[in-house]
Amino acid sequence: MGRYGDLDYERVTKLGFLLSLALFAVGAGGELTAATMHWTLPAWEHTLLVDMEILGVVGALFTPLVFGIILPLTE
Repeated sequence: MGRYGDLDYERVTKLGFLLSLALFAVGAGGELTAATMHWTLPAWEHTLLVDMEILGVVGALFTPLVFGIILPLTE
């Protein structure tokens, strides 16, 4: 058994990356849909969609780095 239990790094990396891409896609899609339809979003919805985009990008960058490179090297 490894240091972090029986963690399947390949699966966690793929799922984390896909979840981050989905989060970004929903945030960007919501923003683009609202802009295309000329809808005015309340401030909390705009903040939510922008935060989803930011977290999606950060997650897509750091998930492969952490779960694909760093943690397997520390085993």
